[in-house]
Amino acid sequence: MPAIEDQLLTALTELEKKVESIRTASQRPNLIETFERIEALTRQLPRDTHPDLLHYLHKKSYEKAKLWLLGREAENARGDCRSGKPGREHPKS
Repeated sequence: MPAIEDQLLTALTELEKKVESIRTASQRPNLIETFERIEALTRQLPRDTHPDLLHYLHKKSYEKAKLWLLGREAENARGDCRSGKPGREHPKS
């Protein structure tokens, strides 16, 4: 895995842990800096980054991005995505 993708996976895992801790933490975790880090790393991805990963990151589908980075893309359910990309389900007009 390229270094930038490895850093993204780390940031996404950190975000997941922070979100899980909200209910039990004595102080609310700072999610903003983690979101900003994910967005900064997303902007650093090379142009030839897989379109699915870019799609997940741009749509803030961070759980799907994490599964993709872990090589578990098959676990990502295709949903009601309105991106206009082939292979995605679209609502009827």
